[in-house]
Amino acid sequence: MFSIYLSKPVLWYSCFVAGLLGAAMGSFLNCAAYRIAHGQSFLTGRSRCPSCGHTLAPADLVPVLSWLFRRGRCRYCGTRISPRYFLTECAFAALSVLCLLRFDCTALCLRNYVFLCCLFCLSLVDLDSYTIPDGCLILPALAWLVTYPWTPARFSDLAAALLYGGAMLALSLVMDRILQKETLGGGDIKLFAVMGLYLGPFASLFALTLSCVLGLLFAAATRQSKGTPFPFGPAISAACAVMLLFGQRFTAWYLSLLGL
Repeated sequence: MFSIYLSKPVLWYSCFVAGLLGAAMGSFLNCAAYRIAHGQSFLTGRSRCPSCGHTLAPADLVPVLSWLFRRGRCRYCGTRISPRYFLTECAFAALSVLCLLRFDCTALCLRNYVFLCCLFCLSLVDLDSYTIPDGCLILPALAWLVTYPWTPARFSDLAAALLYGGAMLALSLVMDRILQKETLGGGDIKLFAVMGLYLGPFASLFALTLSCVLGLLFAAATRQSKGTPFPFGPAISAACAVMLLFGQRFTAWYLSLLGL
């Protein structure tokens, strides 16, 4: 089987290609998230400037470079374009390289890359509309199932999906009754189930704790007022990505502190 670690030139070339493809995928996911959040199809229709509505040419759609060369402005109307486009493209390029470095050219890499794509997309949708699309949860579940014969997936991962999804559902129902309001969205509960499927029982516990910490930090940074909707999806997704890419080192470090 081909490996990116055959030689340093192969490694650097593979990372370069992964970065390019990752930036392009980040651009697509950002566009898809915007359209999903606004009730539009991301499979049809040309990209347009959100301000003037002008159809964008291929030169306007080059990941990262188009935003830099135009200095963050639309070349047709001159309106400032959100740095979100530039940042998401750079961020997913980095995620793509990290995924390749962590899992090499394997079926596991492909499966986990699908998961990262869906986590990234649903986070952007949740930030815009406070909803998590079911498609971003069904797709990684299908990817896990299809690649099962070629990955080190275990029955305990399926059990973890049922455990964490069920536990968060039960906790949500109890807190809803106590506080007389919705405390955890259905999309968040299903995301915890998919988290268990990919991370397994032990790493999912770390991801659950980390997602709560990140959620609190995000709420404090954005100064969320009491009673306002809170997009928890990005915090869960970030925790999942951290544990997916660095979970083994993190858990090994933590267990070493306990002398295990």
